[in-house]
Amino acid sequence: VFTVTSKSMTVQWKGPTGASSYKITATPKNSSKYPVFAQFSGNSVMGSVNSLSPNTLYTVQLEAMDNALNVLSSALTEETTAPEVPSIIKAYSKRSDSITVEFTEVSGATSYILRAESDDFFSETPVSGSPGTVVNLQPTTDYMLSVMSVNSGGRSQPSYPVKVKTVIAPMMNTSSPSNDTILVTWPPVEHAVLYTLCIIRQGSSSRLKLNTTDTMVTFDDLEAGITYCIKGMAWDSEGRTGDDTTVCQITITVYWLPAQGAENYLALTSNAQNCTATVNSYCYITPVDCGQNHSVVVTAYNKAGPSSPSQPADYITPCPPENSWVEEPTAGNCSLVWDEVPMVEYYMAFIKRDDGTEMSCNTTETTCPFFCMCGYTYLTSVFPYNQGGSSPYSHVRNYTTPCCPQGVTIKLVSADTLEIMWSPVKGAELYETTAKQTNDVIHCNDTAPVCALSDLRCNTAYSVTVTPCSELRGCNRTCTPHTHETPCSPEILNMTQTNNSTYRVLITNPNTRNTNYTITAIGRYNTHACQTRNSSCELTELPCGSVYEVTAVATTAVGRSLPGFSKPLE
Repeated sequence: VFTVTSKSMTVQWKGPTGASSYKITATPKNSSKYPVFAQFSGNSVMGSVNSLSPNTLYTVQLEAMDNALNVLSSALTEETTAPEVPSIIKAYSKRSDSITVEFTEVSGATSYILRAESDDFFSETPVSGSPGTVVNLQPTTDYMLSVMSVNSGGRSQPSYPVKVKTVIAPMMNTSSPSNDTILVTWPPVEHAVLYTLCIIRQGSSSRLKLNTTDTMVTFDDLEAGITYCIKGMAWDSEGRTGDDTTVCQITITVYWLPAQGAENYLALTSNAQNCTATVNSYCYITPVDCGQNHSVVVTAYNKAGPSSPSQPADYITPCPPENSWVEEPTAGNCSLVWDEVPMVEYYMAFIKRDDGTEMSCNTTETTCPFFCMCGYTYLTSVFPYNQGGSSPYSHVRNYTTPCCPQGVTIKLVSADTLEIMWSPVKGAELYETTAKQTNDVIHCNDTAPVCALSDLRCNTAYSVTVTPCSELRGCNRTCTPHTHETPCSPEILNMTQTNNSTYRVLITNPNTRNTNYTITAIGRYNTHACQTRNSSCELTELPCGSVYEVTAVATTAVGRSLPGFSKPLE
């Protein structure tokens, strides 16, 4: 079978000499539905049979016929049609580089494929179920989205497509012109008609939100010396928000004890920044660079002149960690880990998933545990804090774990070869296939979801592991191995006629005592079989003048062997 859809199969063949026509008959194996057939000329090497049922196992018979419609030869195989075509419930964009699709899941599907298309773009993303997300898209771009269902037979036709546009993303900059104001600016965002900004005070749950069509906003009447974080997002003309961007702005507050007779004060830093005060015994230094050891001195003034400077006071604003990464020792149990930063009292860690879910940690350690699901992208950032406030920015890292393949099937295709197939998974760029019994040698390292293990032995249990890998994220080593064992194939030693319609078939017995052996005689019009646990059984009621191909198969609790070499019986 060359390919399948939900309601058709295409068969490819190489026919015998002298064939004038071919007939394909597809018969449901476990259903009472009627067979479906199609005929083709003798020049054909490929043909399709249609009007089949979705997700149904068919026995496909190909017959080569001469001009008198006599069957010259025939062949049988089995194949399953693809599942029904799913339908999209809704599709939406929450991030400027991705679209999430919710769709109906259909019976018999082991996975699904999301297809995204635009004028110069085409991608297919495998997902295990609904919802699924297509990534690596461009902002404010229209895409046509469709979904296909997949099983061991193949993929269905694409669903009816829907058109979705990705959202937009602003890039904000902040400064503090005075000790109680923060200025936020950003370049205009293409297709944006409105911007929403939300300012949040450190250590407080209160927040102030405002909308604007400008590309500059000033927040005033703020408390000096406090860290404020501003979250911004843009809206398009269809009322959709894009990525939210968060920036934080801090100042340094210098305090001193009042000096008798002083009328005003000047605070001067070692890098030539200064601030002044008259009534208050504090003032503010802004902006502040991170990671710089500085000192500040205060001088008092009155009409007679300046005092001697105070003893210098050292300060440092923490920088973000140089390195941060995500560790996943077991599936689903992740930890955000970072390098320790000097002069830090505690850390705030933020983890945001690509579907908008957010998590955070307030910790004195250098790790933040969180639950992670494969196939999702997590954006992580860490802000160190001390008495000088938080670091002015943070490196944003992203982490994606390739999902373990689902629907892994292991099939014996020859006496010493296993074929392993699986459904493609989100986040995987290639797959490693290993077998424990072959010293975990990597037999396949490819992008294709299929691998053949050769030079194997029958009656041996092989533990096969398919490991998904990504160039940036490495390999997911938490996937469960799959065990497969196949009995050895029996061989026919001889066939002896005991009466005019019975033959005794003697076979080898290469397996354990509890093995069942089935000997089958396949003729043009009928089939006869017998079973035994010994080395012989009798085929009965064989009409004289008939021609049969006789084969033997072994069956145990772990599976079924391939047929041994067939022998003719006339």
